[in-house]
Amino acid sequence: MINYLGTPVIETDRLLLRPLKQSDTQSIFYHWLSDERVADNRVNAAHTSIAQTEERVKKIVSQYKNKEFCYWGIELKGTGELIGEIDLYDFDSSKDNCEVSYSLGFKWWNQGYGTEALQAVVEFGFRQMNIHKISAAHNTDNPASGRVMAKVGMKQEGVIRHMIRNAKNQYKDCAVYGILREDYLKSVCM
Repeated sequence: MINYLGTPVIETDRLLLRPLKQSDTQSIFYHWLSDERVADNRVNAAHTSIAQTEERVKKIVSQYKNKEFCYWGIELKGTGELIGEIDLYDFDSSKDNCEVSYSLGFKWWNQGYGTEALQAVVEFGFRQMNIHKISAAHNTDNPASGRVMAKVGMKQEGVIRHMIRNAKNQYKDCAVYGILREDYLKSVCM
């Protein structure tokens, strides 16, 4: 049974995973949501106005009172910069499974921040929430995201053709990954 805990602050060596605030809107817009390079790996188009981001952040912030809502901003501890977001979603209480997704601003790609954030959220999901399985997917033309998933112990389970259609109306194949709680616990105990 899933133990829903909402979105508590999670600290890692370099990061602070925390609930987003309305005052984060400008950073979110400029650091990743308005960037076409980031949007190319997301389902939704890049934001073209700060008003779009403001509305999105307002919707996220309004859901924090719900214990089944797990959505973190990724902040650098050293500078306080907000560099991305990560969330657990699509909870299936009949199987105790969920999915995870994340986005990082382009400036912070290939520096290990995605792996560090994902590792922390996977650990939280298994150790604190009692999740049975966490799944994720990435566009096959974004293999770096698959490497992040593999580094935290997720295994590729297949490829789903034309799983998403992006904002440019292009269908994209996605590699699907998953990790079971029992496999995660075995790997950290070794």
